[in-house]
Amino acid sequence: METKPLHPRFGVEICGIDLRDVTAERHYPEIRDQFERHSLLLFRGQALDEESQNDFALLFGPLEDRVADAARAAPRDRPPVPKLSNKDAEGTGLRAADSLAVLSLIANQHWHTDSTFLHTPALINVIAAHVVPSSGGETELVSTRAAWQDLPDAMKRRAESAVLLHSLLPSRLRTNPGLLQLPEVSRYQSQAWRAVWPNPATGEKALYIAGHVYGVRGMPQDEADAFVAELMAFCTQPQYVYSHAWRPGDVLVWDERATMHRGRPWPYEEERTLTSCCVSARDVDGLAGVRPPDGPLRSEEAFTLKAG
Repeated sequence: METKPLHPRFGVEICGIDLRDVTAERHYPEIRDQFERHSLLLFRGQALDEESQNDFALLFGPLEDRVADAARAAPRDRPPVPKLSNKDAEGTGLRAADSLAVLSLIANQHWHTDSTFLHTPALINVIAAHVVPSSGGETELVSTRAAWQDLPDAMKRRAESAVLLHSLLPSRLRTNPGLLQLPEVSRYQSQAWRAVWPNPATGEKALYIAGHVYGVRGMPQDEADAFVAELMAFCTQPQYVYSHAWRPGDVLVWDERATMHRGRPWPYEEERTLTSCCVSARDVDGLAGVRPPDGPLRSEEAFTLKAG
């Protein structure tokens, strides 16, 4: 399998593979090995529709169903593939840059990790580019595994024992409080996860952190804010960043356990359409190891607008 490095510390492009031809026996074992070792995979020149994007993602595990997760219901086998687009619902024009739908996309320009606010967090995102603007709209990623390797020992010790509190609301509030009107924002509960996620396949550790973090279990708010800000600043230093300039047909697969990402602005009078398909983590992916040893989120720890 021919590969090209994307960044000195993480990420490879895998060449000559049509993802529609990948099966559990054909190519997937090699792709999974590259995923575990490099955290970020790029496939160019793909032609995935919703069915084939689901087919490929399902090789990694069960598809994420955010509606079912919020309702504490059984996930659907094939929920609709979410579309990240400024195109209107009718598909005939573009939404205004100040519309809630576009502001929700702009909120993704904060550094984050997908789905830390769900009862079951994500293992991967399989994201495909369909229409890209003439400039901007990149997706930037950082390796929180590389950052962990370089983290000073004193910070490592603090992070090893830390339980971080996550909610979707803080990043949306920072963008525009009106976003709380959207059901896809307001329906999620807060969650608690350990700050370090060991990879069971390689034994390597990564910081499990996101812009969704609003507190640290057992830590005063001021101290927690400073600690999280310090970790975020360390992880997002330029030497850990890979910036991906999208082409139509690009597919990125990233490890939610070992990366953070953010979108970048683009001319909002131009269309940008991606489709994003997440897979939920399982114990085989190390999920048990990131659960807090002293139990899940407590009611008094939940993010509230008054406290936030």
